[in-house]
Amino acid sequence: MDGSRKWLLGLGAVVLVFLSHMTSALEVPLDPKVLEGLPQPPTITQQSPKDYIFDPRENIVLHCEAKGKPQPSFSWTRNGTHFDVEKDSKVLMKPGSGTLVIDISGEKAEVYEGTYQCTAHNDHGTAISNNIVIRQSRSPLWSKERNEAVVVQKGVPLVLQCQPPAGLPPPVIIWMDNNFQRLPLDKRVSQALNGDLYFSNVLPDDTRNDYICYARFHYTQTIQQKQPISVTVLDSSPDGERHPGFMLPLGATSTKMVLRGETLELECIAEGLPTPDISWQKEGGELPSGRMSLQNFKKTLRISDVNEADTGSYRCTAANKLGSVYHDIKVTVKAAPFWVSAPRNLILAPNETGILTCRVNGTPKPTIRWFVNGVPIENAPEDHSRKVDEDTVIISSVQSGSSAVYQCNASNEFGYLMANAFVNVLAEPPRVLTPPNRVYQVISNNPALLHCASFGSPIPVITWFKDSQISIRNGDPFVIYENGTLEINVAQPLNSGKYTCIATNNLGIKENHVFLEVKEPTRILRQPEYKVVQRGMSALFECKVKHDPSLIPTMTWLKDKGELPDDERFVVDTDSLTIKDVRGEDEGAYTCIMNTTLDQDSASAMLTVVEATPTPAIVYEKPDPPTDLELTDQTERSVQLTWTPGDENNSPIKNFLIQYEDLLHQPGVWVNLTEADGTSTTARLQLSPHVYYSFRVLAQNDVGYSNPSAPSHEYRTSPAAPDENPSNVHGAGTQPDNIVISWTPLTGFQSNGQGLQYKVYWKQKDVDEDWSSQNVANASQFVLSGTQTYVPYEIKVQAFNHYGNGPDPGVVVGYSGEDFPLSAPESVNIMVHNSTVAEVHWEPVSLSSVRGKLQGYTVYYRRERGLHETAEEAEQQQALTFSGNRSEGRLPGLQPYSLYNVFIKVLNNKGEGPSSLSKTFETPEGVPGPPTFLNVVDYSLDSLTLAWGPPANNNGRLVGYTLSYQPVNSTSGLGPIKEMSFLANETSAVLGSLNSSMLYKFYLTARTIKGPGPSISEEASTILDTAVPNRQVDIATQGWFIGLMCAIALLILVLLIVCFIKRNKGGKYPVKEKEDAHQDPEIQPMKEDDGTFGEYSDTEDHKPLKGSRTPSNGTVRRDESDDSLVDYGEGGDGQFNEDGSFIGQYSGKKEKDTHEGNESSEAPSPVNAMNSFV
Repeated sequence: MDGSRKWLLGLGAVVLVFLSHMTSALEVPLDPKVLEGLPQPPTITQQSPKDYIFDPRENIVLHCEAKGKPQPSFSWTRNGTHFDVEKDSKVLMKPGSGTLVIDISGEKAEVYEGTYQCTAHNDHGTAISNNIVIRQSRSPLWSKERNEAVVVQKGVPLVLQCQPPAGLPPPVIIWMDNNFQRLPLDKRVSQALNGDLYFSNVLPDDTRNDYICYARFHYTQTIQQKQPISVTVLDSSPDGERHPGFMLPLGATSTKMVLRGETLELECIAEGLPTPDISWQKEGGELPSGRMSLQNFKKTLRISDVNEADTGSYRCTAANKLGSVYHDIKVTVKAAPFWVSAPRNLILAPNETGILTCRVNGTPKPTIRWFVNGVPIENAPEDHSRKVDEDTVIISSVQSGSSAVYQCNASNEFGYLMANAFVNVLAEPPRVLTPPNRVYQVISNNPALLHCASFGSPIPVITWFKDSQISIRNGDPFVIYENGTLEINVAQPLNSGKYTCIATNNLGIKENHVFLEVKEPTRILRQPEYKVVQRGMSALFECKVKHDPSLIPTMTWLKDKGELPDDERFVVDTDSLTIKDVRGEDEGAYTCIMNTTLDQDSASAMLTVVEATPTPAIVYEKPDPPTDLELTDQTERSVQLTWTPGDENNSPIKNFLIQYEDLLHQPGVWVNLTEADGTSTTARLQLSPHVYYSFRVLAQNDVGYSNPSAPSHEYRTSPAAPDENPSNVHGAGTQPDNIVISWTPLTGFQSNGQGLQYKVYWKQKDVDEDWSSQNVANASQFVLSGTQTYVPYEIKVQAFNHYGNGPDPGVVVGYSGEDFPLSAPESVNIMVHNSTVAEVHWEPVSLSSVRGKLQGYTVYYRRERGLHETAEEAEQQQALTFSGNRSEGRLPGLQPYSLYNVFIKVLNNKGEGPSSLSKTFETPEGVPGPPTFLNVVDYSLDSLTLAWGPPANNNGRLVGYTLSYQPVNSTSGLGPIKEMSFLANETSAVLGSLNSSMLYKFYLTARTIKGPGPSISEEASTILDTAVPNRQVDIATQGWFIGLMCAIALLILVLLIVCFIKRNKGGKYPVKEKEDAHQDPEIQPMKEDDGTFGEYSDTEDHKPLKGSRTPSNGTVRRDESDDSLVDYGEGGDGQFNEDGSFIGQYSGKKEKDTHEGNESSEAPSPVNAMNSFV
């Protein structure tokens, strides 16, 4: 391979490696804090247009602005040589700018005509502007001439030439008279693009002596006129009617070249009598309707923004009643260079590689030249890291200090393009530009965008974390964009929290925290309702809203989408609007709008004002059915249905339901077709082919649906090919040599026409063969026989009828039938894990021998006998199926110390294959089962005889028994346990030296070499005839009996206390109490020394208490009954039960005695009585 081919391959590899870098080119942010200190080559930000025509009465201003760090310096060239601005006093360069201001007052402006170019330079490169061609605007005078008078016969064609002087830019031509009034133009009289005035045929009215052509020059805003032209039309021998003929252009064909992006103007002016009509068409295509217009009474075809597709032959036809004539104009579209992809600025880190591409197009193909810092790249200092390949420059392994500005110049004969693109070599650690701790708020179920704008070189890699722990990866529901922005597609409350973005490159790491708050949406829970209010009454509209509590809502009410009237009758509350003293002008639509800083919701309702006259209560009923159904604008697949609504019955119609009946396929069955808005009276109905339609309409209001309207006239659609294919296509075999292809057939409605059939296609999958097919009618399946066993087939089913085929059907995969597997698993091995679990291993069969879909392997196993037994009848066989392509499985629940037999079969949907070779295995010993029984067979005062039976399952070799026993005392407590061992052949034992009349509990377990098994227990007493299941104990030791006796004793004690109180009632009360029975008692004084009440005194200051005794807590109680025992209870809570016994509580005196230690001198109280018993 030669060197050039190696270089091209290497270039392709580099392009592939670094294409991703180009798609994410690093941009220098505009943030001044970031820009400060960052070096940047110059960038042209403003320049004058390439073609600059100036007014000689004004200064010339050539714009040239650039940015860079450090600030660029500017210089200019004129006509390819350096333009020394400082030496020309008429030229001023603005400070800090490259913009030139040229003062041409008092000078010949032509001196400054020429080609200018601006250069912006700093330490990191040089940028250049476009070539700016400066020309002076010109408005020359008309040459002196004398126009001959024109005399023509009526009906002949006529051309009045304007021929204005050439100006810069060209002037605008207008034909006017001496009074500066525009001459009327029409289909007969028109002005050509070159300014000449054309008459298709002249009339006597065209006679005048002031046909004047005016030229208006744009820059100087001057108007110059041609000498007037006199036209006389004679009517002496007028021309007769004649065929059309072209006045412009001449001949049968002509050509026109136009540049891409410009406006194409084609012109045809014809003569004839009557005046011909002009029409346009494009040979072999259509005129571009969006960009095409006909002007000048259809004589000019104008196509804007021309592109290559507009190339071709355009024909204009002139026709009148005598005939027609046409002219062909061949249009060729060329193109000045235009951008496909302009080069972009690159910011690279040291040792990175960048690619500049300059993709342009044009006709003819543009030539591309590269410059670096304004110098042709071939003349620039040699740089081995730089490779140029036509429109691409690759800069490899850049180094600090190698920044430069590259220019791409693409040109052809119609123009040029030039673009600057700098390569800036920077080494900058990451910076996060998004402000820290920014809080983002979003409404639930809406997207959330969390920004992490960053800058660094190399370009930082952005990673996101939630709550500083959870790493966020790109994928649903998160999207991380190249600029670092994190998008949550559908934000939910659980997405709220703290998010951290980390920007990393090889020079450092920087993190930033932002917060997301997901708010509940604002929703109107109770919307305002339709109101019918009498004049003079009040109307209330409610608008109850639910919103996020952290957002401040603002309620706004509108009337008919405008502000509420400035009237005190309108009262706006938090969640309602009240209109007082309703008037007729208040009628309309009222809308409540609830706004928060994040979202809003709105709802509307109508207010209807009626006269305040006694009227019956408004009755709301379902609407009357629509009437006058009419079908119009009928096409093959649609029809326009119109109707007249019925009476609303006081409830506005919300919508109309349109139904159809298929009289051909399902007569009598009405099917919902579509709905229309309640204000509509017409609907466009989309129809299906080959259906006999009849339509009806139902109206719905808040009460319900109306009765159906009368059916419309029948409307029949023409048959057509099916629009769809059968669904649920499926392929599966029922026999080893067939496949049944089935589907859900189309309904008669879906058939679209007569002769519905199905074309069934099939071919074996992954086999290079053509499709086979079979037509099937009146069936929903097709059986393909003679297939191989369990082979995949690609199948599809297409519907067709007499009118054509349905759409291309989709392909599904099915399998032919299965057969029983041929092979058995081999290399069966058993690994015994313990006495109850074994693991079976086998070698799977080949998939080809399965002859179907592998369902798994079934392991059959059976216990032949116990190892300690002689041959016995085998147990029932067990089976376990292991799904999938397995090679092992576990057998649980095995019986210890047993011999098992195992074999395996493979399984598919058809059934099982042959058995593998049988394998036997033994399970190790385990612990035995419990003894079969434990009985006490003999009792005495100090001994018991026990007998037991061996376990039902020894699970090994039995080595003996362990008997444990312990006494059970009267409180069901257990005493110390004793243990005895017995040989395997012993099945009874006599236990002596036992306590008489004692209950014992026994535990018995069997043992193998693996240990003891589960135990059985029994209880027995040494008392004769008390064996056990229901043991008896002394009743005097039972808790319930002791409690009963205590209750009886307490009851007797309470009765004694009551009797004692009865006998001592009124112990120290004097006879004077009887005398004072009707006087108000006073409170007895309390002794200061011990807090007890003093003795009775008949002085006025110490009147006795009537019928009561002072309680021990010092509170005087008064009751009407002298015999009330409530006086002895605290707080009056004492009560009697049904037998008259007192059940109150006595507490007052006891508490006092406890605290003070003093005794009362009063007669014995209930407390004292209680104390005396204690």
